[in-house]
Amino acid sequence: MIISYFYLMQKQSASQIEFIALMASLMSVVALAIDALLPALDVIGITLGTQDPADNQLIITMIFLGLGIGPLLFGPISDAFGRKRIVYVGFGIFLFASFLCVYAESLQIMILGRILQGIGLSAPRTICIAIIRDSYEGDYMARIMSFVTVVFLLVPIVAPAAGKFVLDHYEWQGIFYVQLFFSGLVCLWFWKRQRETLREEKRIPFTRRLFVNGLKEVLQEKSTIGYTAISGLVFGAFMVYLSGSQQIFHEQYNLKEEFPLIFAGLSIAIGLAIFTNGSFVVKYGMEKMVTTALYGFFGISALYVLLYTGKENPPIEILMTFFAIQFFAIGFLFGNLRALAMQPMGHIAGMAAAITGFFSTLMAIPISTFIGRYIETSVLPVFTGFMICGLISIGLMAFSKRAAKRKLAAR
Repeated sequence: MIISYFYLMQKQSASQIEFIALMASLMSVVALAIDALLPALDVIGITLGTQDPADNQLIITMIFLGLGIGPLLFGPISDAFGRKRIVYVGFGIFLFASFLCVYAESLQIMILGRILQGIGLSAPRTICIAIIRDSYEGDYMARIMSFVTVVFLLVPIVAPAAGKFVLDHYEWQGIFYVQLFFSGLVCLWFWKRQRETLREEKRIPFTRRLFVNGLKEVLQEKSTIGYTAISGLVFGAFMVYLSGSQQIFHEQYNLKEEFPLIFAGLSIAIGLAIFTNGSFVVKYGMEKMVTTALYGFFGISALYVLLYTGKENPPIEILMTFFAIQFFAIGFLFGNLRALAMQPMGHIAGMAAAITGFFSTLMAIPISTFIGRYIETSVLPVFTGFMICGLISIGLMAFSKRAAKRKLAAR
C-alpha cells in the first residue's frame, strides 16, 4: 500500500514536471522568435536598406503587436471549441509568416511578417495561460506560472548566442529556419502529450456577442483592469531594454562579441527572481510579492536617474549591476501580475487572457517605441522610463487592492 502511494506520488510529480516543461516550451517559441534575432538587427537593417538604426527596433517591437492582436481571436475561439486545435492554427500562421520574413526585401514586408509571426505565436502563448488556468487557481496557479516562466527563461539566456552562431556561419535567414525547426518539435510534443483541458460542458458557444460580453465583464472587474495596466507599464518599460539592448551594447559600449553573454547574464537575474517567487508566493501571497517588487522596481531606477542625469554612461560593470537589480524586481512581477489579473476570470479564462494580453500589449508598444527613440547615445532614457512606469504602477497597485477588498466586503 505504501509502495503504491509513493509510486502514485512519483508519477504525479513526473506528470507535473512534463506539464511545466511543455507549457514553457509553448511560450519559449515566442522568446526564440524575439531574442535570437537581436544580434542580427544591424545586419538585417543593412539588407533591408534602413537608414535610421532606431528603425531596426521595429523588427523586435512589431512582433508584440501581433502577440496583442491574435489573442482577441484565439481566446474566444478556444473557449468555444477547446484549447488544442487553436494551437495548431497558430503554428500554421507562424510557418507562413516566417517564410515571409525570410524573403522580405524591405522593412515594410519584414514588419508585416513579424506582425503575422506574433499573431500566430499568440495562439500557443494565450492557450498556454488558459490551460494553466483550467488546471490550477489562486497562489498555486502563480506557483505553476513561476516555474513555467523559469524554464521559459532558459531560451532568452541561450537564444542570442544561438542567433549569433547562426549569423557567424550562415545568413541571417538561417535564424528563422531554426525557429521553424524548434516550433515543429514543440507542436509535435504538444499533440502527442497534452490532453484537452476545457471540458465540453464548460465551453461557451461562439457567438457575435461573445467578445462583447467578455469585454464588458473584464472591464467591470476593476482589479483585473488595474493589474493589467501595471503589466502594460512594466512590460513597456522592459521592451525598451529588449528592443534597444543591441544598440546599447553594440554601439554605446562597443561590446558586440560580448553581447550574447551580457544578455544571458541579465536573463539569469530575472530567472532567479521567478524561481524564488515560485517558492515564496504560496507563503506570502501574490499581492505582497508584487507590492514589494514594484517598490524595488521604482527605487533602483530612481537611484540611477539621480546619479547619472546629465552625465555620461557609467562603466559597464555599474550598468550591469543596475540592470541586474532592476530585472530581479521585474522577475517577481510578470507571472504574479498575470495571475492576479486572471484570478476573478476563471470561468472565461481564454477570453480574459486574450483581452488582458491585448490591453497590456497595446500599452507596452507605444511606451517602448517612444522611449526607444531617445536611447541613441545614452542609457538614461531606459531608466527614466522604468522610474515613471514604476511610480504609476505603485499608484495602480493601491487602486487594485482597494477594488479587490471592496468586492470581497460586498459579498
